[in-house]
Amino acid sequence: MQQNNKLLRYFFLAFALFATMFSYYIWQITKTPNYEVDEKKGFALLIPKGATFETVWDSLSKHKIVKDELSFKFLAKLLKYKDNVREGRYVIKADMGNYEVIKKLRSGNQDAIKLTFNNIRLKKDLVHKIGNRFEFDSTALATMLEDTAVARKYGFTKETIMCMFLPNTYEVYWNTSPDELMNTMKTWYDKFWTEERKRKATAIGLDPIRAQIMASIVEAETKKADEKPRVAGVYMNRLNTNMPLGADPTVIFAHQDFSIKRVTKTLLQINSPYNTYRVVGLPPGPINLPDLASIDAVLNYEHHKYMYFCAKEDFSGYHNFAETFKDHLNNARIYQEALNKLNIRK
Repeated sequence: MQQNNKLLRYFFLAFALFATMFSYYIWQITKTPNYEVDEKKGFALLIPKGATFETVWDSLSKHKIVKDELSFKFLAKLLKYKDNVREGRYVIKADMGNYEVIKKLRSGNQDAIKLTFNNIRLKKDLVHKIGNRFEFDSTALATMLEDTAVARKYGFTKETIMCMFLPNTYEVYWNTSPDELMNTMKTWYDKFWTEERKRKATAIGLDPIRAQIMASIVEAETKKADEKPRVAGVYMNRLNTNMPLGADPTVIFAHQDFSIKRVTKTLLQINSPYNTYRVVGLPPGPINLPDLASIDAVLNYEHHKYMYFCAKEDFSGYHNFAETFKDHLNNARIYQEALNKLNIRK
């Protein structure tokens, strides 16, 4: 009897030891960090549509990020990940264990890409900005931006479709299609153009699209947020009196040469609807993607009698404003003299 109790005690001790070791092993293969990746950025695993477990493993193996391959494959099989591969972009971090990673992949819990629009003038700039950051070919988006039917679907023309891409930072999934991206942009566009903003646009004789075209000119003229409403006021005064807008940035846009620093008389001869020295009214589309502050500056433009402005002689980036052409010429002379003192010709 005593011998039996002794054996039983040994058995329980052995079982407890085995259970402890097994638990530790399970903890090790599930919870212990198992990936050689950048501690700050991690590794973005891209899984295309129709991918299999072998596709996923080939990608992981190619980049040599899995430390213990056997434990990863064992847990993937145990969690039936091989039968539940989901497309998408998944960021694997250095402190993640197998269980956390496989659970993430199996559930399709993607990590979005942060897409930021700024300093964009042309459609090709937008396409280049997007580049190969998504699963779709960016040329597909380029084609859509030139498609009249697509533009009409969203309430724009080929010339104004860029208005839909408001400068901001958006979170977009890697496997988003061009159609889905366009729909996302339209959703945010509609959110920005609240009823209040629409009412303000109507009150000043514009609509959302025309307000954004005006804002793109203001954006090109000044980067000073506190000056934008005043610059907008100058162009609204010109627009409301049927005076040509005479905006140098629109002429530069017409030439598609953004290295131009000075608009000469020769450049003003270009026959283009974007030459606001020759064509009265707003150009047919925006000349850049104006930031939201520029749009609001137009909607809340400063009411004054200024019709002209030129750069200030202190080179601060601000401008001197004038009601008459005579005063404007005087301001321009002062600015030129300041340039001459620096031996700068303009």
